[in-house]
Amino acid sequence: MNRLFVLPTIALGLLGLVLAGCAETELAVHAAKQLRAPSSKFGAGTYKVGEPYQVDGIWYYPKPDFSYRETGIASWYGPGFDGRRTANGERYDQMAMTAAHRTLPMPSIVRVTNLDNGRSIKVRINDRGPFSNGRIIDLSQRGADLLGFRQKGTAKVLVEIIEDESRQLAAASLTEEAAASSPAPAPRQAVTIETLPGTPVATQATNPAASQTAAVVARRTTTVLRPQPPTPVLDGTVTTLPVLPTKIFVQAGSFTRVDNALRLRARLSQLGNVHVAETVIDERRYFRVRLGPMATVGAADELLAVLLGNGHADARVVVD
Repeated sequence: MNRLFVLPTIALGLLGLVLAGCAETELAVHAAKQLRAPSSKFGAGTYKVGEPYQVDGIWYYPKPDFSYRETGIASWYGPGFDGRRTANGERYDQMAMTAAHRTLPMPSIVRVTNLDNGRSIKVRINDRGPFSNGRIIDLSQRGADLLGFRQKGTAKVLVEIIEDESRQLAAASLTEEAAASSPAPAPRQAVTIETLPGTPVATQATNPAASQTAAVVARRTTTVLRPQPPTPVLDGTVTTLPVLPTKIFVQAGSFTRVDNALRLRARLSQLGNVHVAETVIDERRYFRVRLGPMATVGAADELLAVLLGNGHADARVVVD
């Protein structure tokens, strides 16, 4: 399943190359976003899940997931993107309570908690990204400010979808889209019955065709007003939640068979502390091969680049 790992000396050489390009890592992540000139045509955006897509050889599979909960590394973006179009057609505002996610529907509401200081906010997903295995969410500049990591650039975070508010937002978006796409009703005129000379009044009063036409028009002109679901309001409120100490690891792979995990651990043993962590997800047992803990996010990024460069496409940075 995984190719044989290169010799330790080659891996160390790759680490040196990664160190030289470390300053460009975040720039490359942001450059992967689609840039478009600002336009007044971009409105409030549309509800969008999207088809599977590929970026830098990695496939992503968007889907509604109202049980989504993940820990990992957050980044932020703002300057150079303000006013440009997001993935669902909105105008990006770096001071708004928004974020980019690779697979959740747009819009969705998620709670993001900084696992270092406990600061927690709610943001609305309206863009795609970040396109790096080392990041799980890309916050706006205001979001990074409120969580206290804008100057640092990254933070260990917990991201949880808020089911009720996400469903409300989706329903409101779909209702607005349906209203906007409905064709305009055809012009109608009231039915007028006139008495012609020589026509008995009794015939007019009992004319079934005229009565049926009037009834149809009356039914068609009846308007039914349906209450729209409330739209969640994000005002930038910061709450402080209790958090437990966490550590950063680089996960090289996850297997359902322990022998596969043990073979990969042996191949990677020259890179440092490698262990196999066992977990159960949806009643299925997995064996995850992890390196670490890592001292910093930067160190995890460097090791991740080595693993990806050696064919371990499923490698990623994790927080536990």
